[in-house]
Amino acid sequence: MLVGDPTASELAQIPTGQLYLVRPNSIKGSRECIFNDAMITVRRTATEYHFHLVVTKVYADGDEPTLEEDDESEDERVFLLAEDILFRSSTFEGTPSFQWTDIDGDEGDFFEFVAHGSNAPTVAFFETSVLKAIYERKHLRSSESATETELADVAYKPPPPRKPAAATPKAKKVVAASPEPASPPKSAKAAVKAKAPPPEAESQSSQVSDRPSVADEEAQLYLWETEPVEQFAFQATVRAYIIENDEFEYYLTAIENETYWLAHPITPDLNGRWSKNLLSFTWSHLSQEGMPSSWCFRFPDVGAFQRFQTEYARCVWESTNKASWAKAKADEQQYAIDSYNYDQDTEMNDVSDEEEDVEDELSTVEEEGSEDDDESEEGYGAARMPDANGKNKLLANGYKNGLSYIARGKNIGVFRKTEDDQLEYAATISKVLTPQGKQFAPKKMMLHQQDATLVLMNEQNPNSLYQMDIETGKVVEEWKVSDHIEVNSMAPDSKFAQMTPGQTLVGTSHNALFRIDPRVSGNKLVDSEYKQYATKAAFSSVTTTDKGHLAVASEKGDIRLFDSIGKNAKTALPALGDPVIGVDVTADGRYVVATCRTYILLIDTLIGEGRYAGSLGFDRSFPANAKPMPKRLQLRPEHIGYMGGHVSFTPARFNSGPDAEEQFIVTSTGNFVIAWDFRKVKKGRLDRYDIKQYEQQVMADDFRMGDNKDIVVALSDNVHLTKKQALVKPTRQSLATPTNSLRSRSDIVNAPY
Repeated sequence: MLVGDPTASELAQIPTGQLYLVRPNSIKGSRECIFNDAMITVRRTATEYHFHLVVTKVYADGDEPTLEEDDESEDERVFLLAEDILFRSSTFEGTPSFQWTDIDGDEGDFFEFVAHGSNAPTVAFFETSVLKAIYERKHLRSSESATETELADVAYKPPPPRKPAAATPKAKKVVAASPEPASPPKSAKAAVKAKAPPPEAESQSSQVSDRPSVADEEAQLYLWETEPVEQFAFQATVRAYIIENDEFEYYLTAIENETYWLAHPITPDLNGRWSKNLLSFTWSHLSQEGMPSSWCFRFPDVGAFQRFQTEYARCVWESTNKASWAKAKADEQQYAIDSYNYDQDTEMNDVSDEEEDVEDELSTVEEEGSEDDDESEEGYGAARMPDANGKNKLLANGYKNGLSYIARGKNIGVFRKTEDDQLEYAATISKVLTPQGKQFAPKKMMLHQQDATLVLMNEQNPNSLYQMDIETGKVVEEWKVSDHIEVNSMAPDSKFAQMTPGQTLVGTSHNALFRIDPRVSGNKLVDSEYKQYATKAAFSSVTTTDKGHLAVASEKGDIRLFDSIGKNAKTALPALGDPVIGVDVTADGRYVVATCRTYILLIDTLIGEGRYAGSLGFDRSFPANAKPMPKRLQLRPEHIGYMGGHVSFTPARFNSGPDAEEQFIVTSTGNFVIAWDFRKVKKGRLDRYDIKQYEQQVMADDFRMGDNKDIVVALSDNVHLTKKQALVKPTRQSLATPTNSLRSRSDIVNAPY
């Protein structure tokens, strides 16, 4: 089948054939038929210049199976088209075939598609389409003007006859960093202006390391400065490297004339951000001495930018997963790369003077007007639970009565909003006790049955939940869920089920999803609504939509979308490697927000193409080659520097209510509450957030039910009621964290080797 449209999702296709896995070096010898009836396709991905080779099992009419979650991958094999798969044409028993390397297999293993019934022109067109796809990925440009010679250059070339073994050439040499000098230059900028290397530069020439580089591009290096204006100021033209120091351990490195500027370990704490518009990569770094700094590479062209970005995504994935990138499936690799692909502008000048639209200007006026009503020392609308030991830990806002509940040690404080928009202490539920009279500190809590009860989790007895009658302040019942299943998270049956008299709720263990019904005799787990995974799923959190659909996240970082309990997930989104500590969903199920420690993922569950286009990922499976592209919400590196250089988000939440539209996403880190404007995020403006700093660490925060203006903020000791307008645009002044003067480049270098 020839596809003439160059913009079509499928470039070429052969509709009939067989797929084999060949293991020529196996002791037993093996030629395994994977699909007896199959078709092969060159398919475009969501990332420009990236294509997949897709082999799909073909069924006779009426024999198609009902697909559920992981079953989808069994009927389709997806391979990223790149030079390293060594794609080549061949023949099998006189029939044209295509072969490519099994990257996950043993040395010499390969796949072979035997193209039964295909004529020579069709086979030649398909092979040319593959070569064009590989050419575009290699050169990051269209293949329309590529010559036959250029296409032949990316084609598979048989290895030459073996010659006597020769010495292996050494990897690229890079210069290792030295300890800090006794008298560094006054600043990095001054050193560059003076063209003077740091005092230890001469000694570095003899300190040569054979660490291999996995990325090497020319770039301009910028450092965030505060004087005379806040800006990324040019420092030097450098070689930007990614250095492999050890297995799954990589360093971001900048070298100028064999002198190190920096060597920063690649971890989620870099908070790396990419801007294709500016061809830039920015990140933050916290030195061993606790000194924050913010940096930027700016690349000369889109090719250099994308090559470096792809290698960075691979290195982050390997360092967080502690596994080889080759072990990830093609769609998982693409998902990891796509998580960086939403453009996030990095202003090279004063970010506080960004052009704003009319909506932003109106918002700024409201925020500035609210500053006159700023908090007192205790905070606007602040309250405290008297005579309580420990620190505030958990927050639950009422769905019906408007009260807020704060767990503090083995007590629960009750707070209410007054008519003049203050927050006042109402009561304390003292000494939370099991029905057997044993005190415990709630691990998690959830309002239930029209705010009449609190459901509590007890770390000392994870097999049970405890029902507290709020009116009496007593635990009235223990719900034994199972003798062998430990509950680690819970959620209402549907988004607003707490507002109803409904009794059942949803729970997860480390590898199971189930419904809990306190009305059944004996153990409360409903056997007919129970799904256990044989693998170590490591579930960490669960949330529900208004229809009762479920999103379940894990410590491994993957997210599963279910239409009901007891079945396989309809959609399984790959893990980036960082644990998901919290998950929330809009009432209609369209958007899921998953919180990791240093970033937040926003996922649009709408299926955009294929046979189920227009459905949500809760109801149907995404095509294997069209997983949703996640949007990554992060703080700007320069803001992180003002905030102390460290990010650890609390679970992000949408504002919500039966009649309220989701307009904001709220979270916190350290002493700061952060809110993203959800409407702007959906438009791709990911760095438009507002911040407010408090005198203590923020333990939990959430909008009041049905309200997009009032945020309840639980600090370690106090509880605040804060207006959304009190959060302001982040600047050095609003973040109000003391900053240190810039160090010299010698002063900032980290010497990991």
